[in-house]
Amino acid sequence: MCFYVCIEQAVAVAGAVIGGILLFVLIGMTAYLLWKKFCCLLSYEKLTSSVKTTNASAFFQDQTNPEMQLKSTRSRSVPFIIPPTLHGRDWTNLTNEEQVQEDSDPYMIPQSGPRSSFHSLAGAYVVGTINPELYKCPEDKSETDFPDGNIGRLWFSIEYEQESERLLVSLIKVRKLQPPADSCSPFVKIYLLPDERSYLQSKTKHKTLNPQFDENFVFQVSSKMLLQRTLKFLVYHVDKQKKHHLLGQVIFPLKNEVLTDDNKLVIWRDLEKENLEPPSEFGDIQFSLSYNDYLGRLTVVVLRARGLKLQEENHAVGVYVKVSLMNHNKFIKSKKTAAVLGTPNPVYNETFSFKADQTELDTASLSLSVLQSIKGEKTLLLGRVVVGPFMYTRGKELEHWNEMISKPKELVKRWHALCHSM
Repeated sequence: MCFYVCIEQAVAVAGAVIGGILLFVLIGMTAYLLWKKFCCLLSYEKLTSSVKTTNASAFFQDQTNPEMQLKSTRSRSVPFIIPPTLHGRDWTNLTNEEQVQEDSDPYMIPQSGPRSSFHSLAGAYVVGTINPELYKCPEDKSETDFPDGNIGRLWFSIEYEQESERLLVSLIKVRKLQPPADSCSPFVKIYLLPDERSYLQSKTKHKTLNPQFDENFVFQVSSKMLLQRTLKFLVYHVDKQKKHHLLGQVIFPLKNEVLTDDNKLVIWRDLEKENLEPPSEFGDIQFSLSYNDYLGRLTVVVLRARGLKLQEENHAVGVYVKVSLMNHNKFIKSKKTAAVLGTPNPVYNETFSFKADQTELDTASLSLSVLQSIKGEKTLLLGRVVVGPFMYTRGKELEHWNEMISKPKELVKRWHALCHSM
């Protein structure tokens, strides 16, 4: 009997001990969770203490105020909000007084709900605003800014594959065409000069002044000859009688471009009217003149020549232009273009500048000489033209010089016939 009593007492003592231990563990866990939550809230308050914070729902309620709406319209700012799902996270201090969040629970599941609903932001905090104007990309004005007298604008891209020696040309689009009739059905021919006998042609786009082509073309050309080549785009209109009318052209030399496999250039150029007059006896040269009266600088842009009478036509023949500044028929300074090989219609697009005081424009002149050089032989003069004041020139050459003076800082472009005797 006494034995059973002792067993019951031992069981009661053991149950009491176990119950006490469980109670102690429960109290300890509760205290630990409360302490952890308190630390999280304290760290979050430290993060937002440097910024004036308001409740998100109160922020959006204030937007109903007309004055607040007016201010928000002017600033166009967007609120930067910390959602309530970030409340249970730790924040690590950095040396620059910024803070980075770390998940205290890697298995935390974000709250679900519609992102556009302001009601789902209850309990969130607005810590500042973002000005979207600071993140806008620069506006591309190539689609909207067309100068007076513009006859169209063409977009294309080029890329060169070194291994296969292929020039990839993508014809993208043309805008603002000026056709001879009300309707327009344009297409484009693409040449790789100096070869003017073969070309690649786009599809015809019917009844549009703004055709979208998005067509790809391939020219086979070696890397050694690539920089000597020039792309030529001719834009035509097809009328109802199937006749072709040239609307404009784009000439694009490749010598100044860096063409690699991973460098695709997207380019736009304004269309130019082709000179339909037959070349003069010794050929013609096109160049632009500009004078900056503030800097006292005379600028010459040598563009191209056509119809040159080469003494020998082969790839070893180089044709270049020598530009000389004269004053009272006294030589001042000269500069020359790079030589273009094997073509009677070279394209240069090179710019030269000379110092010239405004008081010297009545006695100064420019001489442009087109020269042919053959390796191991003497340089030959193919033709020359002089532009300047009344003292030296007449006709188109004098008109070009006077127009340059009357339009300071503006490039004045013209064609001139070459002569041998001057």
